Amino acid sequence: MLFEGPILTAEEMRSAEQAVISAGTSAETLMERAGAAAAEAIRIYAGPMRTLILCGPGNNGADGHVVARLLRERGVEVEVAGLDGLSEAKPAPLLVDALFGTGLNRGLDASTVQALGRLAASASVRVALDLPSGVSTDDGACLSPIPFYDLTIAFGAAKPAHFLQPAARHMGRLVIAGIGIPVESRLQRLGRPDMAAPGPDDHKYSRGYVAIVAGEMPGAAALAANAAARAGAGYVRLIAKDRIPGVLQSVVQSRGDRNALLDDDRIGALLVGPGLGRGKDANALLQQVLALDHPLIVDGDALRLLENTMLATKQMLILTPHAGEFVHLFGTLSGSKVDQARSAASASHSVIVFKGPDTVIAAPDGRAALAPAAPHWLASAGTGDVLAGIIAALRARGQEAFEAACAGVWLHGRAAERAGPGLVADDLAKFL
Repeated sequence: MLFEGPILTAEEMRSAEQAVISAGTSAETLMERAGAAAAEAIRIYAGPMRTLILCGPGNNGADGHVVARLLRERGVEVEVAGLDGLSEAKPAPLLVDALFGTGLNRGLDASTVQALGRLAASASVRVALDLPSGVSTDDGACLSPIPFYDLTIAFGAAKPAHFLQPAARHMGRLVIAGIGIPVESRLQRLGRPDMAAPGPDDHKYSRGYVAIVAGEMPGAAALAANAAARAGAGYVRLIAKDRIPGVLQSVVQSRGDRNALLDDDRIGALLVGPGLGRGKDANALLQQVLALDHPLIVDGDALRLLENTMLATKQMLILTPHAGEFVHLFGTLSGSKVDQARSAASASHSVIVFKGPDTVIAAPDGRAALAPAAPHWLASAGTGDVLAGIIAALRARGQEAFEAACAGVWLHGRAAERAGPGLVADDLAKFL
């Protein structure tokens, strides 16, 4: 299951709700479903704790009142405070934020921020309904200071802010509560990819032949090659001027005629960029590679050398920029990180892996995906080279470019979780 479910913008969620209401389901019924789902999630997560529920004036507040009623029916001691009573509200061990959910477009006023912060600081468990109050739904901006929550319960579908920084770090555990609204979106949540095990008729080439071209700093290419092998490629060839230490014995190191080595129809994916360098030789190598017909992954230094005029290749590229490389390639684009990735994918006719703590993958046809939060310890040298190698292995195995990129990002993040905080890039491939 490569995708776990749709992600809806505020407007898409409003439209989906309105469609259900127009079809005969009342708004009150939807609120009852949302409140019931939230009350059950809170019961499972926190148990019977004295609870304070902060209820705003809109639908989010109405959901909060349903939660209060249902928790009381279960014997929980519950107090409710509205916006006009926040300053007088007394703290409780469990705080539920039902002030403002989806669709907020301005920050909270100073007195509300102060009261919410005070009550959150005094609580043992903090829960947000749909979104923490003060979050911008579509781009993940924090419109005003926001407490850190232990649990966020999203109604109907996830929203972009549940995954986009800086808002995502405030969510805690995310629960998606279905409330009977059919939802569809071209933006999806990444899930565990379906990885077919080798069958009895497989051989090293059918499992995927990855070629990696090394440059001025060959250690980066070595990291990518090891990752490609660990990610399931049947054959990995590392092409470099000299032999590179630290490479798995299963990786074939070649120092012969590069043109002849790359003129091989069995190559399922070609990776260029990790440690390539940015001089004349590197640029000439990149242009040579771009002229080939192999499915191509472009990473690292190659992204600094790449220009829009060089993107008209026969194969769809997979580009893996971090924020600085993205701006270098595409300039400063407007909109959320999802909007920017989609615009770049359309303009370059490439799959874009816009890396960061909130990685976005976008395809030229408008499909996009958001990854679960990556461990912070991935922010170290060489981990991007490992990601490029993983994606190359999946692409070589025959996956479509967008799916290979999505699966690679998911595997990369989960391998880092298993590796733990002491991770260095050299170790990451072993946890694939």
